[in-house]
Amino acid sequence: QVQVVESGGGLVQPGGSLRLSCTASKSIFSISAMGWYRQAPGKQRDLVASISVGGSLNYLDSVKGRFTISRDNAKNTVYLQMNSLTPEDTAVYYCNARSGYSDLAFNYWGQGTQVTVSS
Repeated sequence: QVQVVESGGGLVQPGGSLRLSCTASKSIFSISAMGWYRQAPGKQRDLVASISVGGSLNYLDSVKGRFTISRDNAKNTVYLQMNSLTPEDTAVYYCNARSGYSDLAFNYWGQGTQVTVSS
């Protein structure tokens, strides 16, 4: 059963924009935050942006001012607007939904969506 589904990736030229969306299943109990991670070949998976149910925001330094995360809590949906894209943004982007408010919180992951920035 797929509980986190993301979409919106694709091929875009440098300087272009993409909008990713992610919806977590209503069956996931007590989502405290959702966010986006990315992983390029041979590299670790890094947090790109996250937003808590209460609205607290976190961004990777290299995307600040270019990416914007937003959410619709009622729909368990989070969006990532990506502007001024560069080739270094090329990666598989994974949506994450965190269930719980402690160090025992459980993370749900989407299957990933490819973002390729190339001329």
